[in-house]
Amino acid sequence: MGAGHHRPLTVDRDSVLHRMAPECKVAATVLFVFAVVATPREAFWAFGLYAVILAALARVAGLPLGSLFRRLAIELPFLGFAFFLPFIGRGEHVQVGFLSLSVDGLWGAWNILVKGTLGVAASSVLVATTDTRAILRGLERLHLPHVLVAVMSFMMRYLEVIISEVRAMRIARESRGYDPRWFWQARAIATSAGTLFIRSYERGERVYLAMVARGFDGTLPVLADEVRPAAATWATALSLPAATASIALVAWVTR
Repeated sequence: MGAGHHRPLTVDRDSVLHRMAPECKVAATVLFVFAVVATPREAFWAFGLYAVILAALARVAGLPLGSLFRRLAIELPFLGFAFFLPFIGRGEHVQVGFLSLSVDGLWGAWNILVKGTLGVAASSVLVATTDTRAILRGLERLHLPHVLVAVMSFMMRYLEVIISEVRAMRIARESRGYDPRWFWQARAIATSAGTLFIRSYERGERVYLAMVARGFDGTLPVLADEVRPAAATWATALSLPAATASIALVAWVTR
């Protein structure tokens, strides 16, 4: 992320996956997710193979599986909708105990659960083996529009500032004896959110003016020592989505 920034999501290891060029890993991850999404939901064996592939990659990279499982918790709020699908779905229903569940809803919930989990797991492996700045550089090398890369770069750099600001405001509230236990005591939290928005907006303006004064033209600087990956590196990286696409194709053929 730059000087003075720590990397809380990256696991420092010396592995083949860590040393691979970021654009290769980004492209392989995106194609892997596309292949997973294209897999028919009835192919349970295919999703099992995808999970084995991700576990093998984590093992090669020396990543602790427990840490990767904990990172999957980020998808829990997004899986709330899938939980209700069996109850609100139409069509044929099955009786499970005292519950009448929609068959289409159950399939839809399974589809969202397994594909979302595999996608988040693949992204977690990517983030754990690649620094955020390297991911942004990889996206730029893959010809993502410079404006989008710049916006994501500012977002990631500024996110840490906002988090530290929130932590400082929380400590300030607690040092003054504020410990809300009921919903109607949350007024100070709402006030803090408004104050945080104003401070963030003002600081963003100051940062932008400072960058423009230093000649910023909307593009990230290119480092002279950066080396483009060789064809063998691309072949190694793309072997993952190639295997995944083959599994998805077999799943459709044998459906």
